[in-house]
Amino acid sequence: MLEELENRDKHLIEQAITPTSSIREAHVGMPILAQRSRALAFFEFWPSSIVYLPIVVQWLFKAVRYRGLTLPLCANPGFYLGGLVGESKAENFRQAGDYARQFIAPWCRVVNDGVNSKRLLTKTLREMNIEGLSFPLIAKPDMGCRGRGVRIVRDRMELAEYLQQFPEKASVILQELIPWEPEAGIFYIRRPDEQKGRIFSLTLKYQPYVYGNGVDSLQTLIEQDPRAGKLAHLYLGRHRKYLNEVLEPGQPFRLAFTGSHSLGSIFRDGRDLITEELTEAFDRISRDIDGFYFGRFDVRFAHERSLRAGKDFRIVEINGISSEAGHIWDADSSLKEVYKTLFHQYDMLFEIGAINRKRGYKPESLIQVLQSWAKETRLVRRYPDAE
Repeated sequence: MLEELENRDKHLIEQAITPTSSIREAHVGMPILAQRSRALAFFEFWPSSIVYLPIVVQWLFKAVRYRGLTLPLCANPGFYLGGLVGESKAENFRQAGDYARQFIAPWCRVVNDGVNSKRLLTKTLREMNIEGLSFPLIAKPDMGCRGRGVRIVRDRMELAEYLQQFPEKASVILQELIPWEPEAGIFYIRRPDEQKGRIFSLTLKYQPYVYGNGVDSLQTLIEQDPRAGKLAHLYLGRHRKYLNEVLEPGQPFRLAFTGSHSLGSIFRDGRDLITEELTEAFDRISRDIDGFYFGRFDVRFAHERSLRAGKDFRIVEINGISSEAGHIWDADSSLKEVYKTLFHQYDMLFEIGAINRKRGYKPESLIQVLQSWAKETRLVRRYPDAE
């Protein structure tokens, strides 16, 4: 049995590190990716300024009611600005105690301090060795969002290339490549005056694939796919060196690795997977993260059965108050569901912030938020392309 599991993990790593391989199965361990009544919800890729305009109005209304424009920053007093913007992924991880830490995928952080590329690579390899990390692994910005700059690095050469493209004085997270394809966003909320929280949302994140037919090129497969064809601008440039290839019949080709909706991942409502066992697992983890009450865990898991049981998962990111309930981006969702969910989410955010303010926490200023937003925006523009 152990040998079977080891062989399975080897195959899954092979599938993870290259968009096309000898593997002929996709979404192993995930619920079947059922066809929706439409490829995309009509609002799914509206500009953020339009989608979130009602939320801005709600925020201002709540700010007047609670007498604090930046009150939500108190919701996670252990995170920089509550995890709204400009926070460090590494510092979020470091808020975890001994129990929670064992569920976080091993990682290290390296600062591109402007030394020559050879010394930077040597320093990075040394940090990897200290943490027991080996290739292939995930490289991603320490500060950033929506999957920007997230790549698989397969060897020293790819790591050196990634580091050279990375902005000077910025930090890189290197993290173990978890050998499970299934990924989920688990949105957890707990009032500070309660012992037990709840999983508010569970989003299944499917890596998008097209499948060869032995005739058409990859470009044609993408352009003719009901969903991928509508998002071809996200995929064609990313896979330009493969576009003329003709895949064997049934051969899957992965279009996106990063579990980010804005970069082409497929989101599905997974709330039916929420169980008492899963809730208890994240309750215990969350209580061991200093100053954390509201946010999303991005996790990789072995199988939907194990996720229901609250077992066999690894946390790859802990996100604060900028998180959202990703299930709203299911293609079968509706605008009514989007705003019902988001309004309730931000109601809870202000409520938790108010409770923590009474406990003595003070929110940072709007100026600090704007400065952090400007810094993050400048960095994100300079990150390497995501995979």
